[in-house]
This record gives sequence, C-alpha cells and structure tokens, in this order.
Amino acid sequence: MSQPTRLAVLGAGHVGPVIARLATKAGYPVAIATSGDPEDIALITELLVPGAQPRWASDAVADADIVVLAMPLHRFLDVDPGLLSGKLVVDAMNYWPASDGVLRAFEDGGSSEIVAWRLAGSTVVKALNHIGYHELEDRARPTGSPDRRAAGVAGDGPAAVATIAGLVDRIGYDPVPLDSLRAGRVLQPGGPVFGITLTRPGFERAVREDARSLR
Repeated sequence: MSQPTRLAVLGAGHVGPVIARLATKAGYPVAIATSGDPEDIALITELLVPGAQPRWASDAVADADIVVLAMPLHRFLDVDPGLLSGKLVVDAMNYWPASDGVLRAFEDGGSSEIVAWRLAGSTVVKALNHIGYHELEDRARPTGSPDRRAAGVAGDGPAAVATIAGLVDRIGYDPVPLDSLRAGRVLQPGGPVFGITLTRPGFERAVREDARSLR
C-alpha cells in the first residue's frame, strides 16, 4: 500500500497556515516550518492547524514529497537552494512591490521563473498564490459543487503540473493547468485572475483574453 503524499509548508504567516489547514483536512500529512525553532510556532500550529506538525525546516523538507513556499518573497532570498534540491516545489509567493517594496532580484521577469532559476535543482510549479488567503479557505468546495472555483497551476513539466493539480483538486478547487511557468504570469499581481475567484469557464476566458491582448 502506497504511503500518502507528505507536504512541508514553509511559512507560518497568513498563507501558510491556510494551505496547511486545507491540506490536513484533505488527508495529507503536513509539516509546517519557518526559518527558526519549531517550538516558536508550536502553539500557533496547535490552534490554527490542528493535525499539522511543527518541525525544523530541514527535517520537514527532507521528509516531504511536496514543499510549499508560503513565505514572504524577500525571505525566500535567504533560503539555501540545496535545501530544496530534488524536491517538487509549489511557489505560492508573490512579488508585489506596492506591498513588500522593491526586490531587485525579481525586477526582470516572472517571479516564479526567477524562483525556478534560483532553485535549479528543484521542480517548481506556481499555484495557490492568486487567491487571497481568506478566500482560499472560504471558497473551497468539494468536487462537483456548482459554485466551485478555479485555481491556476503553471509549470514547465506536465507530470509535476498534474501532481499539483491533484493537490489543488483535493483541497477544494478546479485546477486549470497552464503550460509553462511563463504562462503563469497571469496568476501574478496585475494579472487577469489575481485577487479574484472565478469558476473554471470564467477563469479560462480571462486567461484567453489576456493572451490575445499580448499578441
């Protein structure tokens, strides 16, 4: 019998606990970590993500099948790429200068493309970044619900995108695969689906219309 897919969520601010909570409810074993001692987040984990395990980041990542980056983007710059080598990584971060200030490392190109360049030994998929953390939990619905919303999944490897699409489906959203990390720029701040929740037809229409506008 195969073991369940294990998640490590790096980040315990707003987004990380929501993703960890949804994944735990969906039946995934979840570890949550920050850059510090897991004892520092033990209480918040117990209260906000019951069932998840606070761990040192290195231990959480070592045991994980999927690693979710849910930290502020400037903190990602301090992450050792070797820590994530060989891992399937979900980039749930955003580059939003109006909120976080200018990060020169992310000024040229899509943020997930730059994350992937920095994590050259990992497989990076962009997902779970374009829906606000309150809505991400409130809008989650079981498969087949008429008001189920869509969530984009962008990556350069079809197998990795399919795996993360399965995660997105299990936590309550209709996954919409995009065929490259570059295509995932539509999920970023300023993109046509950022900050709003749409059903699959509306999501796909917004992405198509944006693609036409860039021709």
